[in-house]
Amino acid sequence: MTEAYSTPMARRLPEGGGPAAGHPTPASETGGSLPGWDLSDLYRGADDPALVADRDRADAEARAFRERYMGAVSDLDGEGLGAAIAEYERISETLYRLMSFAQLRHATAQTDAEVGRFYQGMHEAVTEISSHLLFFTLEINQLDDDALAARLKAPAAAAYAPWLRDLRMFRDHELPEAMERLLHEKDVASRSAWVRLFDETLAHMRFDIDGQSRTVTEALDQLSDSDRARRETAAKAVGKGLSGEVRLFAHIVNTLAKDKQIDDQWRNYAHPMAARNLANQVEDSVVDALVSAVKDSYADTAHRYYAMKARWFGLDKLATWDRNAPLPDAEDRRYSWDEARDTVLRAYDGFSPRMGDVGRRFFDNAWIDVPPRPGKTSGAFAHPTVPSAHPYLLLNFMGRTRDVMTLAHELGHGVHQVLAGPKGVLLADTPLTLAETASVFGEMLTFRAMLDAETDPRRRRTMLAGKVEDMLNTVVRQIAFHEFERRVHTERGEGALSEERLNDIWMEVQAESLGPAFDFDDGYRVFWSYIPHFIHTPFYVYAYAFGDCLVNSLYAVYQSGSVPGFQDKYLEMLAAGGTLRHRELLAPFGLDAGDPGFWRQGLGVLKGFIDELEQVA
Repeated sequence: MTEAYSTPMARRLPEGGGPAAGHPTPASETGGSLPGWDLSDLYRGADDPALVADRDRADAEARAFRERYMGAVSDLDGEGLGAAIAEYERISETLYRLMSFAQLRHATAQTDAEVGRFYQGMHEAVTEISSHLLFFTLEINQLDDDALAARLKAPAAAAYAPWLRDLRMFRDHELPEAMERLLHEKDVASRSAWVRLFDETLAHMRFDIDGQSRTVTEALDQLSDSDRARRETAAKAVGKGLSGEVRLFAHIVNTLAKDKQIDDQWRNYAHPMAARNLANQVEDSVVDALVSAVKDSYADTAHRYYAMKARWFGLDKLATWDRNAPLPDAEDRRYSWDEARDTVLRAYDGFSPRMGDVGRRFFDNAWIDVPPRPGKTSGAFAHPTVPSAHPYLLLNFMGRTRDVMTLAHELGHGVHQVLAGPKGVLLADTPLTLAETASVFGEMLTFRAMLDAETDPRRRRTMLAGKVEDMLNTVVRQIAFHEFERRVHTERGEGALSEERLNDIWMEVQAESLGPAFDFDDGYRVFWSYIPHFIHTPFYVYAYAFGDCLVNSLYAVYQSGSVPGFQDKYLEMLAAGGTLRHRELLAPFGLDAGDPGFWRQGLGVLKGFIDELEQVA
């Protein structure tokens, strides 16, 4: 497989995801200034001599590595193979550091042309350097199983056994080295270029709301306003704005889907999701069972809840801008940044002081970029960077309860990445499905702590409804997104999809998942076009539902007290990084994602919350 040297980011969708040079840190709507991150732990700036030195040294070392090992991997003994992998890992870490800095700098200034040029230049340089290394993993995969097993008897090679295991999953899907290198080098002018065009187009967009120019983050936040007229105004402005760019977004989707289709055909993948499932180290049957379980639950989860919400609002039908609206009698509570921080850390501390201590590092140091600002990417993410540094978190904090939950989510990713970091660049990274475990678990801890501390029945109902909506957004909505992608990629095999066809597929999956309680307006037809996961990481979205259902089952075990030392076992699971598969990770808790009943058990938690709401309502 070709390797894109841009470290993965665990991203949260924008609708319920010292500061970068040249960007002020604005005041929060809730009062007080919001912190920005300091990227100097990576490099002091774009002109840092250390950055130039790292780039030049990595280039020289990659060329020397190719000269030394190309065509000779099969001649290495176990100790020699282990030493070669260690050298490959060291060069890779430098490349990841360079790209992490460029990505993070660009994420907060996507409309800055100079920052964009630096990001593109670094991407091209790292891609060229890393092309010298592509032969190595291909030659490893040319070793037969017995030959590799003999080499793994040596401790130096055995240390990388999990990485080798995962690498060899792709043996049947690799192309000759010259083709892999061509595809790798062309990425900067093909797929990555389209992704950047999408990101920067969205970052440049402004939506006219009541005479004020709003970014996409600000406009989407207004969809959760307590004033229905303000929600409607925002929804129509977003629909109008996206409609103006939908031709471009449709072209990007069609181009990337065709690009993926060509890649899948050459690599002999059986269906559009096959590559993602393989990378996630999860069997097709497990994903199919998850999707089927969630779709079968639509009537008893989303349809039932939104019908109840319509009654609370005194409406026959909800409008699309009512989906994330606070309840009619809910307080429009806004949290300050300090309140949000303390709320999340208390929940983490209550579960495990060690977990709280790791989380506290992100606040004691400048590892989080918090304020929304023009040019900053929407949504939120956690970026692991490299083990020799530390992760960074990006938020767009507006002070709502959902923003507190987003902080808990991204901090979960950050804690996971810190704990797994000692495994090293090649062994620390986890599949997307397991990467969402720590984040969703962090949300659940925070929600439970907030709910347990609340004694007012009305506020408890509001909190419970908010949690149900978050779970619906994480499970039902993400599976609907997954169905949208599946249908788009399947139909793209027969030819390009028109804007109207993309709109139609979107409306079909939305109506199916949200149910008869909604009256869908025409402006909503284009809302598919701002979802970044469709562009950045095809078929990412089911990982959210996977993680939520997994965490529900995991949290039930924690609450039951049936597993002694649960907290230590949980942190050990996170510290394992990518060394273990989901069956091995869940075995200490008596759970098995391959069991068809596993997903029903996780969905049962959501149904139970809705049952409780019906009783208190």
